[in-house]
Amino acid sequence: MKELLEKLTSYNIFNCLLPGIVFAVLATKLTRYSFIQSDIAMGVFVYYFIGLVISRLGSLILEPFLKGIKFVRFAKYEEFLSAKEKDSTLDTLSETNNSYRTFCAVFSSLLLLSGYEKLEAKMTFLSHRGSFIIVVLLFVMFLFAYRKQTAYIVKRVARQSERGKATSA
Repeated sequence: MKELLEKLTSYNIFNCLLPGIVFAVLATKLTRYSFIQSDIAMGVFVYYFIGLVISRLGSLILEPFLKGIKFVRFAKYEEFLSAKEKDSTLDTLSETNNSYRTFCAVFSSLLLLSGYEKLEAKMTFLSHRGSFIIVVLLFVMFLFAYRKQTAYIVKRVARQSERGKATSA
């Protein structure tokens, strides 16, 4: 277990594990759902997964929404990559930025869970289908997360390919 925890990056800790723990604790206090794990090893995996899901909600839903209403504006990805080469603090700033987005998603998720709890009390058929609905939603969410991550990789590869052509010319 110690080796596993040592391999977690600060990004994984602040954008997955910590938000997962905070969500689990607050959800247990604010709703009838309990995500607290008595086994520490199992807890690390469960909290990390919860945090990963919440982080993806922030990336796939909250961020585009906030960009859409012009609450936040991003630099073009190419410009960000160029600036990052000249300013090493951008990695840390970006990681901090992602942490803030993830915590916004934690609190949004708590509101959604509370709303679902009230909806489930009124629509009892949800309690029998809740697990299936969650699996379908997670599947769809991770499909879009996969697509978004693949697009970033493709952009980075294309950029390196362009650099290679420029230096060989």
